Amino acid sequence: MIDWLLETASLREFLQHLIDDAVGATDAVGCGVTLQRRQRPLTVVSTGSVADKLDEKQYGQDDGPCLHALRTGEVVHVPDVLEETRWGSYPRFAAGLGIRSSLSLPIPARDHTAGALNFYAADPGAFSEDDRQRLALIAAQAGGGIALAQRLADAEEFTRELQTALASRSVVDQAIGSVMQQRQCTAEEAFDLLRRLSQETNLKLRDVCTRLLTGIAGRPPAERPPLRPRP
Repeated sequence: MIDWLLETASLREFLQHLIDDAVGATDAVGCGVTLQRRQRPLTVVSTGSVADKLDEKQYGQDDGPCLHALRTGEVVHVPDVLEETRWGSYPRFAAGLGIRSSLSLPIPARDHTAGALNFYAADPGAFSEDDRQRLALIAAQAGGGIALAQRLADAEEFTRELQTALASRSVVDQAIGSVMQQRQCTAEEAFDLLRRLSQETNLKLRDVCTRLLTGIAGRPPAERPPLRPRP
């Protein structure tokens, strides 16, 4: 898994490599990866001609082995869809597409993202106990890749927020320095004045400082690393 993570450019590409390799090592004719965020399931990658159709059928009726695995965290093994009595019209729909057995494996839920790995086969009883154990490891690897991608995304978001905060601090510090120079007051007194203006005008402190500096310089202030004003 580490090699694939290093060699692929995106989470989608990593998951595609993962399921292509898994399908090639089993009797499955297709596989789909379902992820759910904000209560909406979505097939993010798939292989084979029927996986997307089978997944969409389940999403449409809000029921099926894939969604059951995703919601309960249980492995759902269907040895023969023609003997299955759950999930309404789904088993007959699957049989109509030439699918007789399936295996849905929950992807370990992390960071509010649930998921499932769904394998489909043309023959009944296609997934042996060894297959199920091996494919459970694939589901765990998918979960690890998803968790890593989310951590990287969270880190990027934190960096953007930090940069925004530093830019805001820079503008505030510049405004404090200008007020200190004009009024011959301390940094604390200058900040209190700006804070009162913010409250009175119902504007954010950064916006008050930006307007002040724009009025003095005739142009918006440059954003730079924050500097402490001189006493």
